[in-house]
Amino acid sequence: MTPEDIGKAAGPAERRLIGLALNPAAPVDVLLRLLASESTAVRMALCRYRTLPGPVVDAVVAHPDGTTRGFFAENPYADPEQRARLVDDPEYRVRGRLAREPRADDVCMPRPLPDRTVVRMIETYEDDHLWELNRLISPGLRRAMPAHASAKVRHMGANAWHSLTPRELAALLADPDPDVQKAAAANSRSYERLRNPDAVREDLPTHPCHTHTHLLIYGALAPDVVAEALPRHAGLIARNASVRPETVALLAAHPDPKVRTRVAERPDLGPAERRALAVDPDPEVRLTLSVHPALTEAERAAIDYEVSQDESYFHSPPYDPELLPDLEHIRTLALSAHPLLRRRAARELHLPADLVALLADDPDLGVRVLLGQNHPDAPAALLLRCFLEYTGRDRWHLTGHGNFPRAGLARFAGDEDPAVRRLALLDPGMSGDAADRLTRDPDPQVRADAARHPRLPQDRIAALLDDPELAHRAAANPALPAATMYGLVATAGQQAS
Repeated sequence: MTPEDIGKAAGPAERRLIGLALNPAAPVDVLLRLLASESTAVRMALCRYRTLPGPVVDAVVAHPDGTTRGFFAENPYADPEQRARLVDDPEYRVRGRLAREPRADDVCMPRPLPDRTVVRMIETYEDDHLWELNRLISPGLRRAMPAHASAKVRHMGANAWHSLTPRELAALLADPDPDVQKAAAANSRSYERLRNPDAVREDLPTHPCHTHTHLLIYGALAPDVVAEALPRHAGLIARNASVRPETVALLAAHPDPKVRTRVAERPDLGPAERRALAVDPDPEVRLTLSVHPALTEAERAAIDYEVSQDESYFHSPPYDPELLPDLEHIRTLALSAHPLLRRRAARELHLPADLVALLADDPDLGVRVLLGQNHPDAPAALLLRCFLEYTGRDRWHLTGHGNFPRAGLARFAGDEDPAVRRLALLDPGMSGDAADRLTRDPDPQVRADAARHPRLPQDRIAALLDDPELAHRAAANPALPAATMYGLVATAGQQAS
């Protein structure tokens, strides 16, 4: 059963205990009694969906049931050091869960495991676990892998041939470990074949597949291969860095605007192609060309482009936070008149304070949202403004920012937008009457949040413990009296016996 299936199958009494397992005010002995529950759903809630105090973590790690330990192995709320204690778990499935990136919610973001734990996994885990491990490797360890003291770590580093420097590749080819040498040599041969037009011609499949696509985009292509592929695969050829200038010029006049858009992304565009694409009849082509690095601000301004306010454009792709950017280049982007370039700058974690202040008041919503989503020093006023104006992906994630304001949010309790009414429930000073009203809200998520609000009156909490929809939410309310918590556990124990 999936975690979702386990939760849905829980009965009313179990659902109250599930809520209690998530209650941040539950005493340690209550949590330990829940850990001993016969209910898989209760143990799952306790071990998978919250932080746990040290004594409970000790008990989870020593728990005899592998499924229970496995729940904790994939807990995104747990400190990675705590999860790392399961690295040598005797059960295959627990190790497998630890090797996967934990599934987080829209506020809690997963964190990588400690480097020493990842190294231990690489050295001892089965191959079918290691293919999922990449997302848990820190940027620092990834860069250190080709020269790591562990041969198995170097072996994994040798497989990333596309990111190896010539010196790293030479060292791996002469590695004292024969398996590392073999992997480095195999990948070096693959890379050399990719750079050899004759080898690419020989390796190119005659039918569409992943290898066919990969070679047309990244392989060194001979003129005859280009000529044969152009009629059906112009969009792929347009992305290939090896094609000749005359082919690029031909593609810049291709009848398909998607192909011309691909061409407009090429950093090697000549002045003639840039001038032609700057006045292209297709708006997406003009927009793509308008951020070309070879253009001056005046040349950008002369292009008739329009930046979409589609909020899907605002999503910030992940990048290596340990790589220090070229701050001079970032400043140029931040001061550009082009919103898309300012959006690129807004994603930078290392953006200087003066540029943070400047972009926080940017006229483009995308710039403001990306700054709020990414910068650790994003101002509180910006974060709230972004939440109120932005309705796209990761909206609620803004509330997890350390600077997000909470005091005074109760004023939004009557807003038309249910997400904004949820915002009101983040206010620790909300009145009990307002929280009570929101437990009857037409929106189910608002009702759920209200049932957990610590200012909710005690009589309403007690009533909700018998509500089929909100009982588990009420049981998770930190204002729930300790006596009631013990009573819920005791009642469940009596029913089980």
